[in-house]
Amino acid sequence: MRKQFLLFLITFGFLTLSTAQKKKITLEDIWGGEFRTEYMDVLRSMKNGKQYTILNFNRSPRTSSLDKYDYKSLEKVETIVASSDVIPFFSSYTFSDDESKIILATEIEAIFRHSRLGVYYVYDVATKKITKVSDDKIQEPLLSPDGSKVAYVRENNIYVLDIASGNTKQITADGSKGTIINGVTDWVYEEEFAFVRAFDWNSNGTKIAFLRFDETNVPHFSMDVFGENLYPFQYEFKYPKAGEENAEVSLHMYDVASASTSNVNLGNAYYIPRIKWMNNPNHLSVQTLNRHQNHLKLHSVNALDNSSSILMEEKDEAYVDITDDLTFLADDSFIWTSEMDGYNHIYLYNNDGKLKNQITKGEWEVTSYYGYNAKANKIYYQSTENGSINRDVYSIGTNGKKKKRLTSKTGTNSADFSADYTYFINTFSSATTPYEFTLHKASDGQKLKNIKDNSVLDNQLEEYELSPKEFSTISINGNDLNMYIIKPSDFDENKKYPLLMFQYSGPGSQQVANRWFGSNDYWHQMLVSEGYIVACVDGRGTGYKGRDFKKVTYLNLVKYETEDQIAAAKKLSKLPYIDENRTGIWGWSYGGHMSTNCLLKGNDTFEMAIAVAPVTSWRFYDTIYTERFMRTPQENPEGYDNESPFNYPELLKGKYLLVHGSGDDNVHVQNSMRMIEALVQANKQFEWAIYPDKNHGIYGGNTRLHLFTKMTNFVKDNL
Repeated sequence: MRKQFLLFLITFGFLTLSTAQKKKITLEDIWGGEFRTEYMDVLRSMKNGKQYTILNFNRSPRTSSLDKYDYKSLEKVETIVASSDVIPFFSSYTFSDDESKIILATEIEAIFRHSRLGVYYVYDVATKKITKVSDDKIQEPLLSPDGSKVAYVRENNIYVLDIASGNTKQITADGSKGTIINGVTDWVYEEEFAFVRAFDWNSNGTKIAFLRFDETNVPHFSMDVFGENLYPFQYEFKYPKAGEENAEVSLHMYDVASASTSNVNLGNAYYIPRIKWMNNPNHLSVQTLNRHQNHLKLHSVNALDNSSSILMEEKDEAYVDITDDLTFLADDSFIWTSEMDGYNHIYLYNNDGKLKNQITKGEWEVTSYYGYNAKANKIYYQSTENGSINRDVYSIGTNGKKKKRLTSKTGTNSADFSADYTYFINTFSSATTPYEFTLHKASDGQKLKNIKDNSVLDNQLEEYELSPKEFSTISINGNDLNMYIIKPSDFDENKKYPLLMFQYSGPGSQQVANRWFGSNDYWHQMLVSEGYIVACVDGRGTGYKGRDFKKVTYLNLVKYETEDQIAAAKKLSKLPYIDENRTGIWGWSYGGHMSTNCLLKGNDTFEMAIAVAPVTSWRFYDTIYTERFMRTPQENPEGYDNESPFNYPELLKGKYLLVHGSGDDNVHVQNSMRMIEALVQANKQFEWAIYPDKNHGIYGGNTRLHLFTKMTNFVKDNL
């Protein structure tokens, strides 16, 4: 008995020592790149379906190479092109349709979230000759289908380079900063419709369709740029705030042979969020929306005479989402996704716009559409059929039958299919497994080979003190909301722990997901190792649980979301191991608006909040996003003002940290300045920080380390 007791003491002592020896995550680890994750960068299938390409980088010396691999063997077949003394370091690549030419991107500099300026080259695969597209920095170069020409935008005008002759033709001439934009989008389209290139070649390279934005009457916004100059200067750009004028957008057709441009009449189209050529080179599809974004029209434009007809229409009492799922089959019948039955599903239409059938059905969401295999008559997609926090890959016939799950691991699976749909490369991760890349048969999902994993990171993390996310649901306001909670590794249910809640809460978003860590997760793990409990709840208005759950917040952004977070905090505080007098909440952007509202309207529940780059009034935010969910301030003033926290600063009781970047082109620092002034005039004490010239992401150099040090200290001092 004594020996057994001694053995127990030795074993217990070893386990205690083992736990004690685990390292705690530090801010320097997180923002110093200690937990760098490996990916397969810019993966693309070759048209033969037998090979794929990957962009590989070396950090020292700094080089890049475009390498071709064989699906079957996974062996590298060849290096197609690599940086050298002749070829500059390149950070992305794009093939022509016939794969004879490649555009290489160099010297890239960001404009806004998606837009970039760069120096681009065309690489000829056969001759290995490299051609500089333009001596100037340009935007969005696109090869013609046969690789003979490159269209691009420079200073708001469209140009076409003939590669063989070296001649460049300017096809628009009225482009000018602050007035006319040809071929690329304005700020609000880029941010909210998520595209930049607003032109496209047809399938035989005889036409270029493009959008023109006239933003002359759009109010301009200015930001002081402090930099290192003696005098700051103002950066100005056109930004339409809710209820203000948008750019007038129009569609135009350029004929390559005649070098002539014509206008396309789309009636009373207010927004043109997508253009896409059909397989027939004379037919262009165009999606238009009214200002309320609740009436979408899919047009078919005949490029021979610019006549148009409506293929289909979709209406919603709230709003219609724009996606990139529209896919034309060989005969120009098409695949479409829609929430029309209450959940996002796949539909098949004839080429005349008549509904043929609904392909997927059920109380779950299609989250990605991957493509159509004509030979097998199968459609491939990703969905939430295995639970809204998970993702799996499926195949199904166009008649909605013979559905097959192609992935087996529970977590987040996403697929990249070979061009002939023989194979797919699956990317898998979960809350406990970093990204894994595996090769599968597309016919049945059988795993053929392991390609790459993050075992090095996994082994490295074994040395650190980590706690699992415990996934569950919590019943709040008549809904079962997805939730995770993270407890310290030495959790003792007889102790009382402070609770920090994290959320984003924006329409259609998801934070409670069974996927691998982001930087916020590492920070949460660090706080948990210091004795905090971290929880996250996706309330009403978030995504992947059906149309009604998502759109219940229509006309009342932040109202129901705030009610859900307050109710969740109250319910969690009743747990015996939660200290109900030490409850905090934090969030960024929409989540910063939420954390601010929760601290004020839930001042009997939350003792602390951190708001980073928050919206404080939807009147200050852009037209497309805000009016999609709220209509205009003129139509819905109460919806705009009732949830604006600077209208009730007197409600502040707890500790509040407000952070913003002065160079935020998205959520303007104006939001925080108005909040600061309201709190000052209400004589409410709080902490705040402005990061000079930093945008919505607040990063660069030591900025993130500094920010999260400030946030960590604030949590430790006040929770």
